[in-house]
Amino acid sequence: MQKFGKFVTKYRNIILVIALILLIPSIIGMKATRVNYDILSYLPDDLDTIEGQNILKNDFGTGSFSIILVENMPTKDILKLEDKIREIDNVKAVASAADLLGTTIPDEAIPEDLRSKVYSGKDTMILVTLKDSMSSDASMETIEKLRDITGKQCKVSGVTAGLLDTRDLSEAEVAIYVIIAVILCLIVLQLALDSYFAPILLLLNIGIAILYNMGTNVFLGEISYITKAISAVLQLGVTMDFAIFLYHSYLQEKESGKDKEEAMANAIASTMTSVIGSATTTIAGFLALCSMRLTLGRDIGIVMAKGVLFGLICVITVLPALILAFDKLIEKTRHKPLLPKFKHLKDFNIKHYKAILVIFVIMLPFAIWGYKNVKVYYNLDSSLPNSLLSVQANNELKEKYGIVTTDLLLVDKDMPQYKVEEMIDKINNLDGISWSISYSTLAGTNIPVDALPKDIKDIFITDKYQMIIINSDYELATDELNKQISDINTIIKQYDENAILAGEGPLMNDLVEISNHDFNSVNWVSIAIIFVIMIFVLKSASLPVLLMFAIEFAIFINMGISSYTNTTLPFVASIVIGTIQLGATIDYAILITTKYITQRKSGKTKNEAIDYALGTSINSIVTSALCFFGATFGVGVYSDIELIGSLCILMARGALISMAVVITVLPAFLITFDKLICKTTAGMTKITN
Repeated sequence: MQKFGKFVTKYRNIILVIALILLIPSIIGMKATRVNYDILSYLPDDLDTIEGQNILKNDFGTGSFSIILVENMPTKDILKLEDKIREIDNVKAVASAADLLGTTIPDEAIPEDLRSKVYSGKDTMILVTLKDSMSSDASMETIEKLRDITGKQCKVSGVTAGLLDTRDLSEAEVAIYVIIAVILCLIVLQLALDSYFAPILLLLNIGIAILYNMGTNVFLGEISYITKAISAVLQLGVTMDFAIFLYHSYLQEKESGKDKEEAMANAIASTMTSVIGSATTTIAGFLALCSMRLTLGRDIGIVMAKGVLFGLICVITVLPALILAFDKLIEKTRHKPLLPKFKHLKDFNIKHYKAILVIFVIMLPFAIWGYKNVKVYYNLDSSLPNSLLSVQANNELKEKYGIVTTDLLLVDKDMPQYKVEEMIDKINNLDGISWSISYSTLAGTNIPVDALPKDIKDIFITDKYQMIIINSDYELATDELNKQISDINTIIKQYDENAILAGEGPLMNDLVEISNHDFNSVNWVSIAIIFVIMIFVLKSASLPVLLMFAIEFAIFINMGISSYTNTTLPFVASIVIGTIQLGATIDYAILITTKYITQRKSGKTKNEAIDYALGTSINSIVTSALCFFGATFGVGVYSDIELIGSLCILMARGALISMAVVITVLPAFLITFDKLICKTTAGMTKITN
């Protein structure tokens, strides 16, 4: 450790040059990293619904579709508009009632039950199928072109339109997230540190680490927009305490009379010894997200684990070089820290530790109940602003045509026609099914089969499958729709055991089931991994239990508040917040505990050890937690994307709750269970005082 510290101080100028040069490929890599805006694309590949999506793309040539709402447009103009749409490269087929009627056949040629599905007064619909998947760049570019071609007289609906609007909204906000986080973090650091210039260096160092992290995401191929939106602010909040620790260690070494090179070498060695354990637990906590079946967890977990690693590397290399380079400016801008020392809080906690334990016991069942009864929602589109074009189009589609959720049923092409009609009748008789359209439905109209346009035939039939479009009155991801999907699957398997129900509804149903599994599994995996690591870090059988219990209590409170305030959370936030809060704030507990262990081993009594550990840690914990709070709270308040906002608010609130629990409940645990700790911790078994 010491040799490494001396190496960094000796070659600090070279380190700075290399650090700056590495920013170039990092920025290039960041720009080259594709961003995925489709949560459903993270579902496992082995699901029937995913197989259905693949069949739609490979056999029907349909990766996605969009419905264009046409307002008061003559049939001849609709046909001209369709021709323009067909010229777009990614468009597979275009179909509307105008294709069935042409310009000479009256609307009345279509039976009333079918006409009501495609007309609303003088308005009608155009179905456009796209070759690429709904989340591809090509499909989003197609939606942009459709909006340009159709103009204000038409509205473009569909999943891809929603993803496009989410992309535009997210890209407009991400840079502002970072600005808000930096400003609020800077305010906290100006209050907590003793130099006006030092906080700028700390933030600059973490900014470099963030760029390294974002740049290396190119090796992952793509990241989700959720990861892109939160990773920078989360990395800033999580790794800031590493930087603060190094800065404080450097000042202490200088105050003891050492020159700046020796002081920095010692500070680097001290920082590495102290934070590697907590950094390891934090990285492990994020990697636990990789255990989720929904691979979005792997996306967030790898990027954030990588971010903590880059943060640690930069703290022990780039930050020392920056501090030494600007040491004179730091000294010139020194001031008295404005953040209090919290001596009275420390004394109060130690004196009243029994009362704190009583309050803990009283709160615990309420916190657990709240944690277990959090309400979540899965349809993320429902939380998007109503000002978005896709939201307006989807709402109009629902109001005028009753199209709420559309499922796509794929059955054997050679299924006898009478069986197809019998199956469709059973489906139509289910509660909540408003209508269904198939090739046989169209063939049963007054229009000859041979007269049906090729685009319509291509939409419904291939050499292997025939497709039936089913419209439900139920909203996505509701219990009613999920039951309806189950009932449809029961019916279709009676007629074709290989039949597949695809579309957004069934995909969302799978998302609900997988997310419920992930909610429980990922928390247990993160607890188990961090628990094992802490056994080696703390060399104790009892301390990991106490620390985990304290942080889990903080997580229960954080999630429980949502229950008691009747706040419904986006499902992603409910799954990952426990692991993020555990991984991000366990180092608060490790900091106090390691100091307590050191003091007990040196001969101090339990009260003296706690007094020292708490007294020398509160300021650092408060500063770190407030930085974490500042980095995430501002984003949570600002963001128009409710998923991002909810997740950031949970992280901000979790940082403060974990801070409060570690400062109050954990010391009470250490005092109360001191004898057990001494008997079960390496190097403490002979302590008797």
